[in-house]
Amino acid sequence: MTFKTVGIIGAGTMGSGIATSLAGQDVAVKLVDTTEAALERGLGAVRKFYDRAAEKGKIGADAAQAAIARVEGGTDLSHIAGCDLVIEAVFEEFSVKETLYKKLNDVLPDTAVLATNTSALKVSELAEAYKDPSRFLGLHYFNPAAINPIVEVVRGEKTDPALFDAALAFCEATAKKPIACKDHYGFAINRFFVPYGNEAVRLMDEGVGTPAQIDRVAKDCLGVAAGPFQVMNLVKPKIMYHAQNNLKPHGAFYAIADSLAAKGDSDYEFEIDEAAAGDGANDEPIADWLRAAAFFPILQELDEDVASAADIDMGAALALRFGKEPCRLMDELGRDEVARIVGLVTDKYGHAMPRSLERVGGLRA
Repeated sequence: MTFKTVGIIGAGTMGSGIATSLAGQDVAVKLVDTTEAALERGLGAVRKFYDRAAEKGKIGADAAQAAIARVEGGTDLSHIAGCDLVIEAVFEEFSVKETLYKKLNDVLPDTAVLATNTSALKVSELAEAYKDPSRFLGLHYFNPAAINPIVEVVRGEKTDPALFDAALAFCEATAKKPIACKDHYGFAINRFFVPYGNEAVRLMDEGVGTPAQIDRVAKDCLGVAAGPFQVMNLVKPKIMYHAQNNLKPHGAFYAIADSLAAKGDSDYEFEIDEAAAGDGANDEPIADWLRAAAFFPILQELDEDVASAADIDMGAALALRFGKEPCRLMDELGRDEVARIVGLVTDKYGHAMPRSLERVGGLRA
């Protein structure tokens, strides 16, 4: 099973980024959005990427123009009717996606494969709105999709195993590093990355640290290139709000932090002042909670066989730029220290200690 022509619904940041990536890998792309203005912004993003790449000598001028030409735009769903694979990259809300899939039931042939770029919603639940759930799966590209190498390939309960394997092969053939995922809210990477950001906000709300201090401590204790508040300002806090909201079924720890909940999906950014100098006494509780916010959901997803420890670490390093891969870090810290850290979450929120704690010391073995 091969995919020669890919339709992408949604020409926003993610849709245009996926189109840009695929076009550079000799894949014909049909990009669709509801308005000419939105479509032109998406096509413009593709052109801008390849024009800049040519100017910097990263790609030849002819190759850049060929990549641009591989992306054809349209404002009607009929534009993607003949595609082998269709990737939905619309707003991260269940009802919006469900409505779209019901329309696609009359547009796509029975042979087409439909994938969702959702970052956290259950693929199996979304699939029920499509006429053939066996030909539905998750392909979660990470932002910026044009260059980020990670794609989570999510197998729904009814996804055809052969189709799942074909999707993994497609990602590899188009210069991505796929992570095979079992279907759970948040999948492999956002399952821990979103709560880590949410917990940073909770630490601010509780007066444990300022955004600048928390960002500085995160860089030290997890080796991240950018702290959680800096990242949230780049992607917009309202995106974090929606992503965390999708994780609420996992239990009390995943409740949205007060500041995120109060502002909802309004447009705002966190104010990040100059970070104070390091202070071990004040920094230590911040480091403990940031690590706990990552370690606890990772151990939970290992219990659930969502993904392997090696793949979780690969995603953390390549998609999120964690300098200290979390599973490897847990192995280095040892079972007793990880139990102490994760115990902060289990004691406060009443969760059971994940069984995978017993594997710490050999998670990457």
